[in-house]
Amino acid sequence: MSEKFVEVKDLHVQYSSNRQIVHAVNGVSFDIDKGETLGLVGETGAGKTTIAKAILRILPDPPAKVTAGEIWLDGEDLLKKPEKEMLSIRGGKVAMIFQDPMTALNPTMTVGSQISEVVLLHNEGISKRQAEERTVEMLELVGIPAIRYGEYPHQFSGGMKQRVVIAMALACNPELLLADEPTTALDVTIQAQVLEMMMELKKKLNTSMILITHDLGVVAETCDKVAVIYAGKIVEYGSKEDIFRHPTHPYTLGLFGSLPKLDDDSKRLSPIHGLPPDPTNLPEGCAFHPRCPLTKKTAAHKSPVQDEEAKGKRAHICPVCFEGEPPLREITPGHFVACHLCGNGKEAE
Repeated sequence: MSEKFVEVKDLHVQYSSNRQIVHAVNGVSFDIDKGETLGLVGETGAGKTTIAKAILRILPDPPAKVTAGEIWLDGEDLLKKPEKEMLSIRGGKVAMIFQDPMTALNPTMTVGSQISEVVLLHNEGISKRQAEERTVEMLELVGIPAIRYGEYPHQFSGGMKQRVVIAMALACNPELLLADEPTTALDVTIQAQVLEMMMELKKKLNTSMILITHDLGVVAETCDKVAVIYAGKIVEYGSKEDIFRHPTHPYTLGLFGSLPKLDDDSKRLSPIHGLPPDPTNLPEGCAFHPRCPLTKKTAAHKSPVQDEEAKGKRAHICPVCFEGEPPLREITPGHFVACHLCGNGKEAE
């Protein structure tokens, strides 16, 4: 049992492809209270969307497989639910806003009929007329006139399509909303409108939300807690205030350092050097060590590696970063960091 509304415990997900194993999610744990919003932040390919799809149990099997872990929702382990029960949970208790509104809608059906279909599916005994009334209510709630009920997706702009997708996700008053980069395809003005609308609806319905994004500005506006994901693992986790005021992990610092600042007249940004690791061949020890400026700086003060075979690999890397995977440690109450060289807290249980 879990006391939290949502709790993910030690989740591992792998993909099998061309005789290779893709280690997409590698021991992720977090929790959310009722009405809270958690932001999952990280580069493309970090495993954020895979975590959301694992919660909703819509990972393609094969090639994807949850190899370990638990996913608790309101005291029930979703991974132990039979598929028949998951059909009623999806769209009813848990809903997802997919990343691309252009492909999330059926081009052969009117937007109204697509939302009505969801309402009919998850509300036993409801009439077709009542479903249509509910659909009109949801369309108007997201700022789309009822007169557009019978129009097709191609008749809507990108921002309006995203509103339709949000209306569809919220049509059955879900208790948990998974939003996968819901504003990526939108311009800045429409992005702000959509985010404001989502937060108003979330507050009105007391919905919990997991927001997947790489935009730290969106996180600052919408989230209560933040989990920074790298190579399928959480490297820093805490409240929004912890992450924004006291970023600690070198990767989190790198994400903030790569953002432009209004009070800084530098001519160039400071990107994180290198590329994310190959998930079929993750580095030994800390997955971030090949890109980490802290481990290289520390290595300069260590004695040289004696093993000639390993010398080429480890000469510029702090030995502890190469040899051992860092545990997630609590450095201040509620603020966790997975790094050997920063923070000296209690290991997470």
